[in-house]
Amino acid sequence: MQIFWFIPTHGDSRYLGTSEGARQLDHDYLKQIAQAADNLGYEGVLIPTGRSCEDPWVVASSLLPVTRKLKFLVAVRPGLHQPSLAARMAATFDRLSGGRLLINLVTGGDESELAGDGVFLDHASRYEQSAEFIRIWREVLTRSHRGEALDYEGRHLSVKGAKLLFPPLQTPHPPVWFGGSSPAAHDLAAEQVDTYLTWGEPPAEVAKKVADVRERAARHGREVKFGIRLHVVVRETDDAAWKAAEELISRLDDDTVIRAQAAFARMDSVGQRRMAALHAGGSKRTRADLEISPNLWAGAGLVRGGAGTALVGDPKTVAARIQEYAALGLDNFIFSGYPHLEEAYRFAELVFPLLPRKLRSTLVGRIGTGPFGEVVGNAYAPQRGDVAARQVSQS
Repeated sequence: MQIFWFIPTHGDSRYLGTSEGARQLDHDYLKQIAQAADNLGYEGVLIPTGRSCEDPWVVASSLLPVTRKLKFLVAVRPGLHQPSLAARMAATFDRLSGGRLLINLVTGGDESELAGDGVFLDHASRYEQSAEFIRIWREVLTRSHRGEALDYEGRHLSVKGAKLLFPPLQTPHPPVWFGGSSPAAHDLAAEQVDTYLTWGEPPAEVAKKVADVRERAARHGREVKFGIRLHVVVRETDDAAWKAAEELISRLDDDTVIRAQAAFARMDSVGQRRMAALHAGGSKRTRADLEISPNLWAGAGLVRGGAGTALVGDPKTVAARIQEYAALGLDNFIFSGYPHLEEAYRFAELVFPLLPRKLRSTLVGRIGTGPFGEVVGNAYAPQRGDVAARQVSQS
């Protein structure tokens, strides 16, 4: 199990869908979040991509010198990047970072955004192009370790004599992650990627996805790892957590939700349609309607594109839900919360101690020797003790 956090390059706030309680997005703030994730022991961070975001490669590069071990999951975009150039970018970043690069293959699901970027392919053609793109990308990087060039002739992409003089640090190439819910996406994941990533659907639906991708991968003689992308609202008690979730959407008005859902409905992304179905296109607003599975809340998806669900509850409950997903075969968990700086600390402090002991030993508190907590009575330091055992006994 590996735990990741999120860098909100499209903005951050205490309340969704409003500027109230919003944060100014600048490099100092992004640096704070990245350094918090690094110090707390998160495996890495996802940097989003798209028209609404700062460029992920520029952001990731700017955060390299202010972090030590943090890995960066950074997007490549077929149709926007050429595969040989993307391979050089990846090899350079991987070497300069000491092997801290993960690749997120993104096909795109918003046709209006893609058109603005000069991409006019339909859904099926984009997946064909993406398959050719990552095939070239992987082969160019793999051959770079042997000093070999690549010729490739495809329907959408072709290269002749593609070659890298300086290979990446990771062999044969930085791991490729990818998410998608259509049959074409599952085929691509089964044949080409290292980790298949799903958005946070109910466990039964996630299990179906895992089984389907795993079966398709077996036909190619491959094994694929799995991950999930979720928000999280964790507090000391269940009541406090659900109150915080409701506060997160408390400033939303009907017009904002309608506009957001209309924008999502124009997308050809199967995953986005599945997210919208969880809250019936914005018509569900109460906790009873939005809790689509125990402690799985679809409120964020009312106005947020992409991942639209959150785990909500006290630390013990949230840890148990994480374990349920892990039991389905998921190895990687990418979490986020609003605001992202405070919630990175809150999740680490409340939930990390309840995760499997092998993981706990590598997470929060693994670096440095203290102090942990404020000195009591100006005389002695508080004892750390077994936080996990204490939380369980109090629940």
